[in-house]
Amino acid sequence: MRVYDPVGPDDGFRVLVDRIWPRGLKKADAAIDLWLKEIAPSTELRKWFNHDPDKWKTFRSRYISELKHKNELVERLFAEAGNRQITLLFSARDTEHNQAAAIKEYIEKYYQ
Repeated sequence: MRVYDPVGPDDGFRVLVDRIWPRGLKKADAAIDLWLKEIAPSTELRKWFNHDPDKWKTFRSRYISELKHKNELVERLFAEAGNRQITLLFSARDTEHNQAAAIKEYIEKYYQ
């Protein structure tokens, strides 16, 4: 879910997964429970991807490889969320090709 979208009643534990704070959003106005910037893609990978949908498959593959070395962050995410629903927040305009989508896929496919 985009961090700029209104909070939904079923959002539960809201986690921002961007390395850089979202443009134009005041921290006081952000409805987030945790900013887990360390789980975001490396700066090099993020800059290379540049939100280009044509690079999505390669980005996703490279990012999932990075995530495999960040299991302690995924564990922290679950520990802090407790039994609440987790909503991964991102600032990208593309709601389909972004790091939150890749994190979700990683958790569903490799982590559990």
